[in-house]
Amino acid sequence: MEKIAENVLHGAKIVLAPMAGVTDLAFRTVCREAGAQYTYTEMVSAKALTFGDKKSRRLLRIADDEHPCAAQIFGRDPDAMREGARIAAEVSGADAIDINMGCPMGKIVSNGEGSALMRDLDKAARVIEAVLEGSPLPVTVKMRKGWDSGSANCVELAKLAESLGVSAICVHGRTRVQLYSGSSDRDCIRAVKQAVSIPVIANGDVFSGADAVRLLNFTGADAVMLGRGTFGKPWLFREVAAALEGREIPPEPSLEEKCETAVRQFEIAREDKGEKVACLEARKHYAWYLKGIPYAGYYREKISHITTFEDIYSITKGILRDLK
Repeated sequence: MEKIAENVLHGAKIVLAPMAGVTDLAFRTVCREAGAQYTYTEMVSAKALTFGDKKSRRLLRIADDEHPCAAQIFGRDPDAMREGARIAAEVSGADAIDINMGCPMGKIVSNGEGSALMRDLDKAARVIEAVLEGSPLPVTVKMRKGWDSGSANCVELAKLAESLGVSAICVHGRTRVQLYSGSSDRDCIRAVKQAVSIPVIANGDVFSGADAVRLLNFTGADAVMLGRGTFGKPWLFREVAAALEGREIPPEPSLEEKCETAVRQFEIAREDKGEKVACLEARKHYAWYLKGIPYAGYYREKISHITTFEDIYSITKGILRDLK
């Protein structure tokens, strides 16, 4: 398959970020229904894929109508990344393979993976080359501003990636050292966009439609990526779409719609992972859905003990009765 850079986003402008432990098939589904135009799987270890790990393969499952979608892999060993890219493309049925060079978490960077690759551009180049060799799909890269403020090398890495044949770049405007603190730097994203000719996705601090408009207008990026702002708020995609199109921002959903969306997400997760895992993961997601709702503390406590779907349905009934 020919890897055509200009087609990799398929016209999408509103993107859901890959977030480990959050953007599973169920959450991506409700975000798609709310207006997400491009999604990523959770990041998957390329090495685990080469070892035949079943859990890693399950993370690559996408919905039948979930296109365009990228399968994201991480790792530092070129051989594992080459084979992992091939497996990810085969197993997922995705439209692109994304290389994670942005994850800031300690257990990832301590292995020289994720954003640690930004500290060694020679190694990053070997990883990119290997993935391009192994993937039959277009390859993209998600990165940060740099490792720290003294080594903000996203422009250098973006130009390197483009020269090797990468089809698109996503930049989160924070360094690894920042994690998720402070503010996302829009200037570095703008600099990347001006330095390369392939599509650029802007990521960082999008919590409203107005945020998305400002980020795209300032950076000139081709698409905007929504991350933490979507936690318990998939309708943020509707708000962003309206803002980008110059339409009136739709009102926030009613409590009934919020609960209906949450329960639908958990039911999809049950089909995908089974009741036990779906209920454990529902604890954090349902608490996010209740953020900002007055007097919800009692139900957040009950949510933290969910073990069955009967608990979910009972809690939902109580929320609608008492908090409406």
